[in-house]
Amino acid sequence: MMGRRQKTGRVNAWRYSAIAIAVLCLAASALRLRPHASPARAHDGESAAHLLEVGGEHAPAKPGDAPAELKIVSYNIRYRAGDELKQLITLLKEDPEIGGAHVIGLQEVDRNRKRTGNVNTARQLADALGMRYAWAAPPDADEDGEEETGVAILSAFPMSDVTRILLTHEGPDGRRRVAVGATLHVGKTALRVYSVHAETRMPLEKKVEHWRAVLEDLRLHPKVAGAVVVGDFNTIKEKDVKAARRLFSQEGFTTPIPDDRSTWKTFIVELKLDWLWLRGLEARSHGIDKEVGLSDHWPLWVTFKLANKPEANAAAAGVSSESK
Repeated sequence: MMGRRQKTGRVNAWRYSAIAIAVLCLAASALRLRPHASPARAHDGESAAHLLEVGGEHAPAKPGDAPAELKIVSYNIRYRAGDELKQLITLLKEDPEIGGAHVIGLQEVDRNRKRTGNVNTARQLADALGMRYAWAAPPDADEDGEEETGVAILSAFPMSDVTRILLTHEGPDGRRRVAVGATLHVGKTALRVYSVHAETRMPLEKKVEHWRAVLEDLRLHPKVAGAVVVGDFNTIKEKDVKAARRLFSQEGFTTPIPDDRSTWKTFIVELKLDWLWLRGLEARSHGIDKEVGLSDHWPLWVTFKLANKPEANAAAAGVSSESK
């Protein structure tokens, strides 16, 4: 009996130690993400026009150039630069899982930041990959002269109706987050794509409204044949994961990646923070490339074929609206 009690005591001690380590890891991660304290508040409007940039190769695509299947990748690159950015470029070209994507949604993409040498990361990636790009960032919350980290879409296809979406509600110290949306013209088919970087420390009800801002923009584009929403939703808690699933499912979206698959890791803690949602599109294959370790996130990818009927997305939108 004594031996069993001692063993149980050791097991419980190990469990408590593991829990303590996990809490410390999350605290350390939160501190890393926390902005400098400042009484300043985020502002948006005409002065924010410089926080949206579109560029890259603009050679017109032929109407018949739509591939049978498309691959899209989503990756929070955690402001990679220098040699690591070069490694990422090589992976996006050659990696068996994330290489050769037609569309890439990125988060934590710097443009005017000292930590990344004030390099225009989205432009550098697009130029190296021969793709078009759209980049957007939130307003500077602490007015230190540097931009907040941004989001980007890289596309092998022409883009139109590029939109910078300021997500609803402020985070700590007035910090804001954004998404960028664009209509991609894949041959004769139009797809609406979004890359999202959501807030971390926010009550669940505000997080849902935060994510909903993207869906509200999508309602302005009812004629697209399909929609894709990718990015870092920062669904730290299980209830966040369930809320994201419920919101997007009600809007006619599906994801091939199960809710219990982790996309982020620090030390021993793994969480489901990143998502890849499809509407009006049929997923064929998918994965989380855990061999890519440039960030604390792992990249997600999916291949899909275009909907047979252009009105598939509008039909899904109609059904989701009626179900509310």
